[in-house]
Amino acid sequence: MNEDIRRRIIRHYAAMGLRWAPRLGHELRFHSRRFIWLSAVRGAALSKRLFDIVGSLFLLLMLSPILVMIAIMIKLESPGSVFFKQTRVGKWGRTFGMYKFRSMHQDAEARKAALESRNEMAGGVTFKLKDDPRITRVGRFTRRHSLDELPQLLNVLNGDMSLVGPRPAVPSEVQMYSMTDRQRLDAVPGITCLWQVSGRSELPFDKQVELDIAYINMQSLWLDIKLLLRTVPAVLSGRGAY
Repeated sequence: MNEDIRRRIIRHYAAMGLRWAPRLGHELRFHSRRFIWLSAVRGAALSKRLFDIVGSLFLLLMLSPILVMIAIMIKLESPGSVFFKQTRVGKWGRTFGMYKFRSMHQDAEARKAALESRNEMAGGVTFKLKDDPRITRVGRFTRRHSLDELPQLLNVLNGDMSLVGPRPAVPSEVQMYSMTDRQRLDAVPGITCLWQVSGRSELPFDKQVELDIAYINMQSLWLDIKLLLRTVPAVLSGRGAY
């Protein structure tokens, strides 16, 4: 091969290598940062899940005498199952069966339609009625102090819910969600949340959504611990619960 041609070929491919070098460096930086970000996100999700498993097992064990006592009281007051299982909407729209202690009479769902016009929740998406005639005496007490929510520790253990997260809505409510409201579905639902310790049912629906979205944007294990600690006095006071 002619020496001049050989040198031109070498210079040509050398120049190509120089042009590819910056692009290759950019791609390496991009994939490195992506790996670090994904590792952090997955690590946070794993930490939250482990916290939920340990926390729910501990609470189920510690609260077992209270759970048994509530079950007996419900059974003695009114006929029907001790537990109430209701379809709720979880993360990204996935439905699951959420457990609660039954706080209403057996025909509660059939009587709901006649009470819709008396809904006291501002915004009209969720249904809340302070003096709901469908609630039993035991149910009124367990609702006031959120004791009816304790069986959801089983949902947490199963992975359907978390100890802390936006409260899961029923499918009929989700159908009325705006695009902003649907941001609540970007996280695993929880037993307690930011608005549960900031006024509970007294807060209008749009304020509940605002606080749920705020939690999703800044959630952390430390924040979950602080909200769980704030839940205790909120539950004991019974303020805003009905």
